[in-house]
Amino acid sequence: MAPPVVAAAGLAVGVLTAGAVVLAGMVGLLSIGENTAAPSGAASGIPATMLALYQRAAATCPGLSWAVLAAIGTIESGNGTSALPGVHSGANSAGAQGPMQFEPATFSAYDLPVPAGGADPPSPYDPTDAVFAAARYLCANGAGTPATLSAAIFDYNHSADYVREVLDLAEHYAQPAVAVAGPAGQAALDWALLQVGTPYIWGAEATGVGFDCSGLVQAAYAAAGVKLPRVAQDQFDAGPRLAAGTPLAPGDLVFFGTGPSGVAHVGLVVSAGIMVDAPHTGAKVREDSFASEPGAGFGDEIFVGATRPG
Repeated sequence: MAPPVVAAAGLAVGVLTAGAVVLAGMVGLLSIGENTAAPSGAASGIPATMLALYQRAAATCPGLSWAVLAAIGTIESGNGTSALPGVHSGANSAGAQGPMQFEPATFSAYDLPVPAGGADPPSPYDPTDAVFAAARYLCANGAGTPATLSAAIFDYNHSADYVREVLDLAEHYAQPAVAVAGPAGQAALDWALLQVGTPYIWGAEATGVGFDCSGLVQAAYAAAGVKLPRVAQDQFDAGPRLAAGTPLAPGDLVFFGTGPSGVAHVGLVVSAGIMVDAPHTGAKVREDSFASEPGAGFGDEIFVGATRPG
């Protein structure tokens, strides 16, 4: 027997209707069917900690967009800011709990493994536990595939209107905001993309042999005729820095670490929410997803800022 469906705060759990059957067949949602879109200005109202959670959790389900999780979290609890019964303690009238409004039996079926930063034992009131459980639940019901995304959301809450609201809001959140690349940035990016597959070697900057993160960036911009310092911190300090919220352009540099004085990693923007980088020992130069909200998580680090050399 399948676990009970999630009951949304303030929304009645419905029955399968002809409208829901139509929704289950909607496949024109490719703009939100991936986890690569950077947040649009419409997502600026989502708390940075929750936005980072949505992006981290969505990455555990190939094909699931963070924007779908964000839309559900917004509708269910205002991204955990609601003071309605059941969000922070107790339950609502339908028995749902926490920021993602899980019924207890459903949460217990999808609460493991405990994600980094989650409560142990897991709790539906803990935002990390709740968002990762929601991603698992949606993924198990087909949310990673555009053809079954609508049906997966319907499984989350049995309401055709709810599915429409989630999809509309998710598409709004996922509208990309990317600036036009300058000549140097595009040239540097084109060169860096040719290095995909080259091994990561700390301290290295050798075409076809190996790169570390800042070595890749320095070599890419050297190929574009722009001289940059060697290490990531110095590259960040060299600027020019972009103001928070500035649409990123291909070739812009994005930096991660503990803060402006603790930069430890750098990559080149490919498109909205995607960079090419040399990530770590044991990996190869590759394209990675990232969030550009101030303080958004990237592994054990946070997004520090961006620059536009040249």
